[in-house]
Amino acid sequence: MPQRSLFDVQINGFSGVDFQQPELPLADLRRAVDALAAHQTLRFFLTLITDSLPALAAKLQNLERLRQLDPALHLALCGYHLEGPWISPASGFSGAHPTHWIRPPQLAEFTALQRAAGGQIRLVTLAPEWPGSPAFIRALIDRGVQVSLGHSDASDAEIDAAIAAGARFCTHLGNGVPTQLHRHENVVQRLLARDELTALLIPDGIHLPPHTLQNFFRAKPPGRALFTTDAMAAAAAPPGPYTLGSLQLTVARDRVVRLPQSLQFAGSSLTPPEAVANVSRWLHLPPDHARALCSSSLADVFQISLPFLTP
Repeated sequence: MPQRSLFDVQINGFSGVDFQQPELPLADLRRAVDALAAHQTLRFFLTLITDSLPALAAKLQNLERLRQLDPALHLALCGYHLEGPWISPASGFSGAHPTHWIRPPQLAEFTALQRAAGGQIRLVTLAPEWPGSPAFIRALIDRGVQVSLGHSDASDAEIDAAIAAGARFCTHLGNGVPTQLHRHENVVQRLLARDELTALLIPDGIHLPPHTLQNFFRAKPPGRALFTTDAMAAAAAPPGPYTLGSLQLTVARDRVVRLPQSLQFAGSSLTPPEAVANVSRWLHLPPDHARALCSSSLADVFQISLPFLTP
């Protein structure tokens, strides 16, 4: 029976191509999109991480220009995910994001970026502890943009306010936090306990060991734990040096994406089909169920129709 395409909301790069390049060439973007298609992924959200506002606007304008030049890109790249700059600048919580560009949310800034993106920003990851976050979240929801909480040390009250304003997701839950946290009183536990929020989990065995993935999946109500790769340029590419925007990264034979001389991760080298296989194997789920959790269950939230794969 024909299968529908896979879908991912967090693709930072693929097959040797870094989507954070200031002037990403058409040929590079097309090569990455073709490689994603070869990995059963015909629809995805291109993710941009924290940068200066002018740099983000310029990247979005360039990407939209490329989408208009190539029908295949227009179909495949069906939205943008902004992960930052409205996240926490606190050590550990900022992850690999450049902290000098992290800032409090301002609706006028988002409006300018959405204009540069041709209205195609579909998902924003932010930290709800910034002053004014509930009003900012509500304004995004009113504009048809989904909001995910991530790179955050929000309190219960701040999470409550974000949910009341319309926030619906948690970005790569269990990551974007310091290596050492209080054993009980921490933001991972606070977000995990909120049934209203759908956790987006990275099933690479690195960001979350398989036993932790199992525990997180069981802690959420059915349909409230879905999966993303958080793939960067090393996905579907060999080990070696890579970039993620201004970051210089190394990927060894173990396929872990690292900042040099650091234990910190910066995206993954996971491909979407590998994510499906890992979810099925580690969570003991039928392949069709695992595939839906990595794809159609999330696409349905964004009202994205997934095409059938050709034999």
